Amino acid sequence: MLEHRRIEADPLLAGFYSPADAARLLKVASPKLRGWLNGWTGSTAGPIVDRDFKDSRTISFLDLMEMRFIEAFRSQGVPMQTLRKAADRARRDWSVAHPFALAKAVYLTDRRSVFAQVAEQEKDRITWDMASGQHEMWDVIETTIAKGVEFDPNSNLARRWHPLPGEFPSIGIDPAIAFGKPALTQERIPTAALHRMWRAEGGSISRVAAAYEISEDAVKAAVEYEITTAS
Repeated sequence: MLEHRRIEADPLLAGFYSPADAARLLKVASPKLRGWLNGWTGSTAGPIVDRDFKDSRTISFLDLMEMRFIEAFRSQGVPMQTLRKAADRARRDWSVAHPFALAKAVYLTDRRSVFAQVAEQEKDRITWDMASGQHEMWDVIETTIAKGVEFDPNSNLARRWHPLPGEFPSIGIDPAIAFGKPALTQERIPTAALHRMWRAEGGSISRVAAAYEISEDAVKAAVEYEITTAS
């Protein structure tokens, strides 16, 4: 599919995350993520995510975005079987590898329709009630997922994610910057690198700012982000 072909053409733009990285960024337990990515031991049910790097443990940015979607709907009671079948149907119907990473503004109605059809077949009342238009829960969840995400206007796929857009709007996760690690998007510097130097310099914001030739406010944001997300 299109996303896989793009990554094959330039794999350095895919973003690279270990399972531990993904678990930390999404605040989801590693065993749960492994099941979504690889299927479960002792079960015939396969994975939900059509991974970009199938021959390694590496997780791509779009894989990560799909797992955000899965976690949000799992937390509302949507069964794994419904999610898996909806993903399969959407991939087939839309010829896209990552249907859960597509823009809400364009695909909200189509995505609801796919889930409603699958829920009806599976006799899944929870998802049917959410997706069939009986109440606004579906729209609320999709709006929450889309918060902080920027989408490519050509592909409608997620291209950048600001994990804490309210507190740290200058910090994003973009596969085209620092291999997808959290970074100051304007300065294109990983927050972890700034935090490490800040510690090495005894907590001196000014020294780090001078060394990287960036503002002290940018360094403060990076350091505070690392401290906040480590807790």
